Amino acid sequence: MRQVGERLAQPVVSQASGELLADGARFSESVARLARSTFIPKGVYRFKSLDDANRHALDCLVQGMGRLAAERA
Repeated sequence: MRQVGERLAQPVVSQASGELLADGARFSESVARLARSTFIPKGVYRFKSLDDANRHALDCLVQGMGRLAAERA
């Protein structure tokens, strides 16, 4: 296995700082923005093959981008 990059773990502290709180808020905002931009509806999907799953993801992406373009026009 090859390691690419490095992640620095935040230490566990008894008194939270404002900087750590701001980092957490930025992370939550990033995750929420990412969830809105994926265009894949919520739910559980089961596919017979990886090709079917890829096709579904691509179809959702195309439809979502079409809706986004229509809203912006």
